[in-house]
Amino acid sequence: MKRPARLRALFALAVIAVSVFIAVTVPVRLGLDLRGGTQIVLETRSSPETEADGEATDRTLEVLRGRVDALGVAEPTLVRSGDQRIIVELPGVQDPRKAADVLGRTAQLSVHPVLGPDAPKERGERTLPDESGDRLRLGAAALTGQDVEGAEARFDQQGGAGWHVTVDFEDGKGWARLTGEAACHPAGDPQRRVAIVLDGKIISSPQVDPSVACGAGITGGSTQITGSFTSDEARELALLVEGGALPVPVETVEQRTVGPTLGAEAIEASAWAAVLGTTLTALFIIVVYRLLGFLATLALACYGVISYAALAGLGATLTLPGLAGFVLAIGMAVDANVLVFERAREEYGKRNRPSGRSALTAGFKGAFSAIADSNITTLIAAALLFLLGSGPVKGFGVTLGIGVLASMISALVITRVLAEFAVSRGWVHRRPQVTGLASLGRVREYLTRRDPQLMRRPRRWLAVSAVVLVVTGAGVVVRGLDFGVEFTGGRLIEYSTGASVDPDRARAALADAGFPQAVVQSSGENRLTVRTEELSNAEAAEVADAVAGVAGGAEKVRDELIGPSLGEELRRNALIALGLALGAQLLYLAVRFRWMFGASAVAALAHDVVILTGVFAWLGKPIDGVFLAALLTVIGYSVNDSVVVFDRVRELWAKDRKAPLALSTNRAILQTVPRTVNTGIGVIFILVALALLGGDSLTDFALALLIGVGVGTYSSVLTASPLAVVLDAHHNRGRNGRGRGGSGRTKSGTAERPARAEAAGRGR
Repeated sequence: MKRPARLRALFALAVIAVSVFIAVTVPVRLGLDLRGGTQIVLETRSSPETEADGEATDRTLEVLRGRVDALGVAEPTLVRSGDQRIIVELPGVQDPRKAADVLGRTAQLSVHPVLGPDAPKERGERTLPDESGDRLRLGAAALTGQDVEGAEARFDQQGGAGWHVTVDFEDGKGWARLTGEAACHPAGDPQRRVAIVLDGKIISSPQVDPSVACGAGITGGSTQITGSFTSDEARELALLVEGGALPVPVETVEQRTVGPTLGAEAIEASAWAAVLGTTLTALFIIVVYRLLGFLATLALACYGVISYAALAGLGATLTLPGLAGFVLAIGMAVDANVLVFERAREEYGKRNRPSGRSALTAGFKGAFSAIADSNITTLIAAALLFLLGSGPVKGFGVTLGIGVLASMISALVITRVLAEFAVSRGWVHRRPQVTGLASLGRVREYLTRRDPQLMRRPRRWLAVSAVVLVVTGAGVVVRGLDFGVEFTGGRLIEYSTGASVDPDRARAALADAGFPQAVVQSSGENRLTVRTEELSNAEAAEVADAVAGVAGGAEKVRDELIGPSLGEELRRNALIALGLALGAQLLYLAVRFRWMFGASAVAALAHDVVILTGVFAWLGKPIDGVFLAALLTVIGYSVNDSVVVFDRVRELWAKDRKAPLALSTNRAILQTVPRTVNTGIGVIFILVALALLGGDSLTDFALALLIGVGVGTYSSVLTASPLAVVLDAHHNRGRNGRGRGGSGRTKSGTAERPARAEAAGRGR
């Protein structure tokens, strides 16, 4: 084994070993849509006293953390998102009303005189338990959070008093008066204490030091709270006091609740889809490519382990769309293997290579540029999903990006190591048909015999595309787009009913309950979805009662609340993501290829976007975050196909620089169609499995991708390619003053050659 081969083998073994170790030892964190629970997104608002900046949001986060701990939720997650948003995940919480009410209250800090132990209350008084659980009777608030300037935990190294909390007040007169009155009581008397209360809970009730004189109090506007504090306790108290001192109003802009049953069903359905889709794809690859197909299947298994380990190692949260992206990437991982094997078949079939090993090496070398370009364009789409998406869409971008990187390692390293080792064996060399390289394949042989001239009249294909574009695009005008609550704001609640319910009956019941604008749809067997404008939690409870009355009982399995400000932001980000995706693809392809290839590919992408959106408009399907994930995935898949064709055009044109583009493009299409067919079948297996087994939540996602794969395959061959030919003809007409752009025909039936043509690689 040569040195490069040994290095590839060692690298492959190291990656697999590390991936297996991580997969076994580090569990993947499941999103709430898979394990059940509630996610609440809060947005801080500026008040007349305080600006809602990152620092104020951090203080609010600490106060909210204490509130969540008080709810007794196991393994809650609170993270800051940007300068003004806080994402709270509460596993197992199915009724978000209590959580939202507790989290949504503005922080309220107050300082009270202690009137004594628990006793009958007079007006303005209340009793609360102190840190030890003993109830104290408190007077009216003498100070509030507005009077606190700051708080800091400090360690007394000289005095040996340990950790304490220093509190500074805006105006020391109020604090001096409060502590002066408390100092008039003897040491040990509860009335010598003052109580610091945050959100109705005593967080500290220190006793005024015996050295403080009656009536004088603690002056200077600063005081120390001492006690047997640990460092963590002192810091927590300081954060609570200071956080309460800077109260920032918060507003719920997004709320999602998923029942554990729905999460379990989603995991099971996606798992079955993955098993069935992957099995069918593996069998197909083995039948077509024989021994190499079997080795590619082993590499696919390694790809799955690497992807899972990457998710676990990065600490990424696996959501339902993310799980779908993981399953989809299995089908996309086949593409790189197919590209290599088809190029190796070509080399072996032309007898340019004397052995299977040399043909395979040439196949990897020839397919590398197409693999790299196509995967980079998909990574661009994944990056845009991550940067501009939210929640599940962001998770889909993460898993898609990880899947693309893992597929490149799987195809270019693991498959190569296995394949080179196998074809170098003597018995394989004597039986080349076993490798799958000895035959060009039925599709290639059929096309070679027929030799269809697809680019003879490229404008006809463009006319067909234009007709399809108009028909589907008319759906947007005629039917309009049914934007989901993610883009419009509002509330979507899905119920599991005891019996099948007619949506019209449920709609009438909701109208009688005071919700005439509610949109009611059947979302599966014994499932009902209600979509309304933004509702309070009390109004959501009324909706649940109305549905339960019609259905004879209903259990909420999903609840999504999107505020209008977030909905507007998501709409804006979706348009930005789409525009940036098209612009990024154009820029990349213009750099890697010629400008006309980039323009043609981007035009085909826009063509695919309009068609897919129009089909969803005609079908009345919702345009939501999951649709956006599918749309950007289709963009990546479509440009992937276009890159493969244009890469072959560039290669053929570089060999014969005087050949017309129409002739080179026609040859490139015929040579890449077998790869397109085989890859498309592999992806379709996965998507059909998702559509049939993935459950209601993944049906629209799989449908969008099925449409997108079909349209994207067509557009890359019969929209982008003929458009590039027409653009080149127009360019040459302008340069030469005559219309011989390489798209005409001679009597012999071959494409005319222009007097002069530029080299394909000159625009790189």
